[in-house]
Amino acid sequence: MRRSVMVIGGGLAGIAAALECADAGAEVMLLESRGRLGGAAYSFTRDHLVADNGQHVFLRCCTAYRGLLERLGATDMVTLQPRLCIPVLAPGRPVAWLRRNGLPSPLHLATSVARYGHLTLRERVALARAMQALRAVDPEDPSTDDRSFGDWLAEHHQSAAAIEGVWNLIARPTLNLLPGDASLAQAAQVFQVGLLQDADAADIGYARVPLSEIHDVAARAALRRAGVEVRLRRGVTSITPDGDGLRVELNAAPTIEADRVILAVPHDRAAQLLPRAAGMDAGRLIALGRSAIVNLHVVYDRRVLEHPFAAGVHTPVQFVFDRTAGSRLGSGQYLAVSLSAAGNELCASVDELRARYLPALADLLPAARDAGVEAFFVTREHSATFRAAPGARALRPGPRTRLPGLVLAGSWTDTGWPATMEGAVRSGQAAAHEALATAARSRPREVAWV
Repeated sequence: MRRSVMVIGGGLAGIAAALECADAGAEVMLLESRGRLGGAAYSFTRDHLVADNGQHVFLRCCTAYRGLLERLGATDMVTLQPRLCIPVLAPGRPVAWLRRNGLPSPLHLATSVARYGHLTLRERVALARAMQALRAVDPEDPSTDDRSFGDWLAEHHQSAAAIEGVWNLIARPTLNLLPGDASLAQAAQVFQVGLLQDADAADIGYARVPLSEIHDVAARAALRRAGVEVRLRRGVTSITPDGDGLRVELNAAPTIEADRVILAVPHDRAAQLLPRAAGMDAGRLIALGRSAIVNLHVVYDRRVLEHPFAAGVHTPVQFVFDRTAGSRLGSGQYLAVSLSAAGNELCASVDELRARYLPALADLLPAARDAGVEAFFVTREHSATFRAAPGARALRPGPRTRLPGLVLAGSWTDTGWPATMEGAVRSGQAAAHEALATAARSRPREVAWV
């Protein structure tokens, strides 16, 4: 008798969970309130330009997400650097590079650190010592999670230039927080796994096509092949225990029963849907907070950026990506400027952002000074991630709840990873394993999907 699993939420966590359950032989239905899959990583069309809501990257160490890409048949839709290489731009200064050589860790970054032009020799020496010290920090120690990464950097004599020119380049986009606001444990995990342990771990990958071609179109095809029934525009209003199963109420649609439910929605939404019997403190979930990401989309009438992407220092521009390929842009160049931990930019008007960032881009990219701007628009993700602040680890639940058959997924659950695509996929896989294990411990029942 086949087990029945319902997955609520069609983001990466939900997609991964549904595929894992289907591959194990379960009968699976996936419900998504929107008209597409992909969650917070999607694309849209504006004035014939196909744009992603934000720039999403992954690293070679993101094995779960890369495995999902293979499962979706989408590996040819992404690119992955053969070797980490980040051009770091500053107004009026030569390009500096953060890149690895061919040596094993920890020597793989030695040449880059020694030659990094945005720091003095003394700052480079202090940087190397701090990186070595960070290797010894235990991310699993609760006392480590209670500390601020910014305080740790100060204790290890990291200058403002080193924080802006190196630490921020990695920590801010991955944690979506400034070092002073971030947990030391989460920062240590990011640097250890992504930069300091394996030499090739930090090689950067990103989509060559619009994200929805991967996370929606390819995902729906893979789910269909796996036998998963996908229902879009099906918003869930409540989940209640019902005998040995669960009853899921939908907005303007018939109620559905399931043996197992995987709740793969954002943490604030989960706080609203979790029934009392699940034993989850909604206040603790809400206390995870939220951190914003703002993306600026700029179309120039000519090519102004020579690199596929670049980081910025001594400028408000954090990272800028060339998104021309796949955008259906006929001529010129389309750049996406990604701004993490963007609380200030979140409240600024489009005109204010244009007035600040177009001159900043011109200072950073000399070719932009004489180029015409054909389009400028902004996308804002108010709740892009939870806040990986000191003490956040204690607030992040695992997949299991006290209600048999109800399981949690989402990058906000306790995967050990920050709120990334990798964390989302890992959470979905963990939720699927828990749901299947729970089903194996109880008698499955047939469910007629209505």
